[in-house]
Amino acid sequence: MDVEEFVRTRMADGMDEETLCNDLADQVRSIKKTISPPFAKSFSRAVIDEVKNSRGLTGDLFSLEPAGVKMGEFGVGSRGKGDFFAHRQIARIIGKTSASVGVDEMDDAGAVRVGDNYVICTVDGMHSRLSDFPFLAGFHVTRATLRDVYVMGAKPIMLFSDIHVADDGDVAKIFDYTAGITTVGEAMDVPLVTGSTLRIGGDMVLGSRLTGCVGAVGIAQHMTARKATAEGDVLLMTEGAGGGTIATAGIYSGYPEVVEQTINLNFLTTCEALMASPVFSRIHAMTDVTNGGLRGDIYEIAETAQCRIVVDDEHVSGLVEPHVRAMLEELKIDYLGVSLDALLIVAPPDAAGEICRTVRSAGVGIEEIGRVESGKPEAVLVSNGKELDFTPRFRESAYTPVKKVVDTDVRDFDEMKEGVLKASAAAIEKKERVLARIKKEKKQVPGPRS
Repeated sequence: MDVEEFVRTRMADGMDEETLCNDLADQVRSIKKTISPPFAKSFSRAVIDEVKNSRGLTGDLFSLEPAGVKMGEFGVGSRGKGDFFAHRQIARIIGKTSASVGVDEMDDAGAVRVGDNYVICTVDGMHSRLSDFPFLAGFHVTRATLRDVYVMGAKPIMLFSDIHVADDGDVAKIFDYTAGITTVGEAMDVPLVTGSTLRIGGDMVLGSRLTGCVGAVGIAQHMTARKATAEGDVLLMTEGAGGGTIATAGIYSGYPEVVEQTINLNFLTTCEALMASPVFSRIHAMTDVTNGGLRGDIYEIAETAQCRIVVDDEHVSGLVEPHVRAMLEELKIDYLGVSLDALLIVAPPDAAGEICRTVRSAGVGIEEIGRVESGKPEAVLVSNGKELDFTPRFRESAYTPVKKVVDTDVRDFDEMKEGVLKASAAAIEKKERVLARIKKEKKQVPGPRS
């Protein structure tokens, strides 16, 4: 519970302070059951005072241009059309940089050139629904961030982490989360070197919610970024058993036994095998099938590489781990629109055979599932000989009971886009104003005396 938000919304609705203070005190005691009524009342009064002091502030440092669109409404974080659109606005705000691979390319990680090498950096947020399962959260987010380094053609050299636990969360969550991170890190010989530990919202968020992220840094000589995808290439996909998304689907849909299938390092060891093989230099691009499933990733590659990509579904379903596939089918979850944690490889046809042999030698299945063609940038699915649209849906496949309900209530997308564009443009303008002020002040600072 966000007590600050509780107060702000009720103040905006005109509730008198005495009633508000009593209501908040009751809410606080319903969560913090050991505190006394006087403490709850004093705490509530302090929250109200802080909200009053911070209301009505204006100017670039205190206000923002609202989009009039909520995160959930727009599907931010749900790996569909809304999420992709929002991320492209983030890229606009960042703008063009000196990076070899920047955020505007919507790739799995960013890259900068240092001498003869590329330094790769990425960060992944833990699955928000794994808050009550910290070890799983740490394990899967670490595997995810290492995947993002590997698919850029880089060898990961270090990990960093961040964890936020709400005020009433047990301290043990920090340790269990860290154990999950270091299980993967030690197995792949990648050290966790630094991190941050905080409470979500400080004193203002009650409950035990956990969130966090893990990032990684790697070094590459031959990058396998999405933009290297070329006409005539073929698409190869490995077996996948899913990660945080599939674990979440299993836990909250009554299939906890499926979680066990996600505890593996097949993706990472496959990448290690490829990088140790001479055929690695023939690979044009790699990615992990995560963001909105195969639908989302193929769409993003087509947009980034400006090419037409055709996927034949004949071999795809057989690459989904059998227990996972059975669960998805029973729950009527579209496997093409959910994260499978499979490796997608783009390479010339004459390199496909050796790539497949290398992957299979690591004990992982792989099949050719598509091709890259000339033509307008688009993603196409061939099913039973017919070409079908393969663009992402508004959100990724609904994989929990709650998501299936949320998926039934969607606002007009074009209307929401207008508000999002307006807000992102306002953020760019603010950035330029503040940057201009800082640069001006920097010029006015006198240099050292001679």
